[in-house]
Amino acid sequence: MIGSTDLVALTHYLPIVTTILVVPFSINLWQRYRSRPASTYYLCWCIGVAVYGLGTLTEALTTLTGWHAGIFRLWYITGALLGGAPLAQGTVYLLLRRRTANILTVALVSYVTFAAVCVLLSPLDYSKVEQHRLSGAVLAWTWVRLLSPMANLYAVIFLIGGAIVSAIRYSRQSETRHRFLGNVFIAVGAILPGIGGTATRMGHVEVLYVTELVGLVLIWYGYRLNIRTTSPVTT
Repeated sequence: MIGSTDLVALTHYLPIVTTILVVPFSINLWQRYRSRPASTYYLCWCIGVAVYGLGTLTEALTTLTGWHAGIFRLWYITGALLGGAPLAQGTVYLLLRRRTANILTVALVSYVTFAAVCVLLSPLDYSKVEQHRLSGAVLAWTWVRLLSPMANLYAVIFLIGGAIVSAIRYSRQSETRHRFLGNVFIAVGAILPGIGGTATRMGHVEVLYVTELVGLVLIWYGYRLNIRTTSPVTT
C-alpha cells in the first residue's frame, strides 16, 4: 500500500512526463507555423510550450540529480517569470492588430529581461535549499519575487481572458461548438499552473507538478479541438 509520503515522492517525477509530452506538442506547433509563416501566433505558442517544457525539465532534473543553483535560476525564470506569457502573446497576435501586438511584445520582452537579470544577480540563501524541491524562497533579494505577479497577470488577461472571449464567440453557433469546448479546455488548463504556482509560494511545490501536467494535457486537447475544421456530426 502506498502511503502519503510515497505519493508525494512519486509526484516529484511528474515533471518528467510533462517534459516528454511537450516535445510532440511543440513540434506540431512549429510545423503549423512553418506551413503558415504569417501566423505569428503559432510561433509564439510554439515558444510558449517549449518554455513550459524547459521549466518542467528543470523540475525533473532537480528530482533526478538534486538541487543546483543554475537549474534553480532557470526554473524561476522559465516558470515564475515567463509561465504562460509566451502562450498569452500568441493569443495577442491572434486577437489584436499586429501593430498593437508588436508593441506589447516589446514591452513584455523588456520587462521579463529586466526581471530575469534580477533573478540571475540575486544572492541565494542556501539555508533554505531543499535537496529535491524548488522554491523561490531561496532568493536572498526577496523583492525579486514581487516581479513575477505582473508577468502572470499579463498571462491571465490575454491567455485565459482570450480563451474565454473566444469560447463565448464560438458558443453562438452549433457548427463551432467544438471550438467553444476547445477554448474552455484551454482556459482551464491555463488556470491550473497558476493555482500550482500559488501553492508553491505556500511551500507545496508538489501541487505545481500535478497542475502543470494536467494543465498541459487540457491545453493540448483544447488546441486539437480548435484546429479541427468541422465539428463531429451528432445523431
